Amino acid sequence: MTSDRPEREAMESKGCPDLRVLLVAYGSEADVEPMLALGAALRGGGAQVVVCAPPDFTELREAIHTPLVASGQSSGAMATAAVTRTTEDRPTRDLSVGVARMVAAVYDSVATAADGCDVVVTTGLIPAAAAARAVAENLGVPYVFVASSPAHLPSPHHPPLAWPGRTLPPEVTDNRVLWDLNGEQVNALFGEGINTQRAAIGLPPVDDVGDHVLTARPWLAADAALSPWLQPAGLDVVQTGAWIRPDNRPLPAGLEAFLKAGAPPVYVGFGSMPVHDGDVHGTAWAAVQAIRAQGRRVVFGHGWLDQAVTDGQLDCFAVGNVNPQALFPRVAAVMHHGDAGTTTTAALAGVPQLVVPQTPDQAYWASRVVDLGIGAAHDGPRLTYASLSVALRAALNPGIQARADALSVTIRTDGAAVAGKLLRHMLGRGKPLAAA
Repeated sequence: MTSDRPEREAMESKGCPDLRVLLVAYGSEADVEPMLALGAALRGGGAQVVVCAPPDFTELREAIHTPLVASGQSSGAMATAAVTRTTEDRPTRDLSVGVARMVAAVYDSVATAADGCDVVVTTGLIPAAAAARAVAENLGVPYVFVASSPAHLPSPHHPPLAWPGRTLPPEVTDNRVLWDLNGEQVNALFGEGINTQRAAIGLPPVDDVGDHVLTARPWLAADAALSPWLQPAGLDVVQTGAWIRPDNRPLPAGLEAFLKAGAPPVYVGFGSMPVHDGDVHGTAWAAVQAIRAQGRRVVFGHGWLDQAVTDGQLDCFAVGNVNPQALFPRVAAVMHHGDAGTTTTAALAGVPQLVVPQTPDQAYWASRVVDLGIGAAHDGPRLTYASLSVALRAALNPGIQARADALSVTIRTDGAAVAGKLLRHMLGRGKPLAAA
């Protein structure tokens, strides 16, 4: 890796703090975007930032003005596999080998990018986070794990998320017991593969993968009004607020013209997450027809699977990657899969939401939308015209619009700046960011 010493010396001569931060985000867009927001906040304070992310996101290098290192395999491919296969489809030995390969691949790329870094901040899949922590251990620098929602963190106030193909006993209702069982599952799924790689680089094995990856002081990049952390819960959680990257891109001219040509449409988009049954075209058409049945126009956002829908009708406009911060305030509702970023952006816009979750994490956000009264949740992962029509009718209730408006003014947008200041302060004072 090319040395950045001249750049660092130049920064010091200008009075900028000499801080180099490595951000590791291994997962979907919902994992990567918050890290890019933190990176922008840190760079604004003069820090140097390097981001490690799956190769799907390397096209963002120029837009974020930050070095971005490709790490591991495509997260789009992993998302498809997560929906279409379960861990029960794979022999335990094959799973352990796959985890070991993931940890090794991420470790190699992160170790290269970490040259001279002062701290490693990570989020996303457990094996990748374990690889990032191994890099931090070998460098002797602090490691911070970041969760995008409370659902990822052990607490007596909520149950753990279910792992694909792994069920928890339905008769157990004590959340503490369920989290203990979840910890056993995490060890069974990832322990051997993680420890195989640790042995290869001269590190001792870990007995509790969850505790090792999360640490005793994880950070929570979620808005306190939308998704509060209830203390105490056995962890010293630092809730900073959601990390939102300002998006100043104008909307495409064609989309602007469509928005101005009629009443606010309903936006539908499932981001980088494939649908449960794999029938992308059928699901897309079910969504479009359900929206039309409510007398609404449609803006259809296609994700990695190129879910574009058009039948030549003037009431449906298909878009790619556009600025949701500019689009959402101009629509009647947002139908989405329920990742942390989309849920927060829609809440900030004060627009009703219909969440159609495909994974347990997304189900958490669906429940928050319903509990707060700012939208509706689709019942189950399989989408049909009839089921989407019922759910969308509920989301478009005028009372929901009023509650969405009221909540929107409480959503904070300075979470990344708060995290950046906290990171600088704690490093400057030499205090550990996370317990070992």
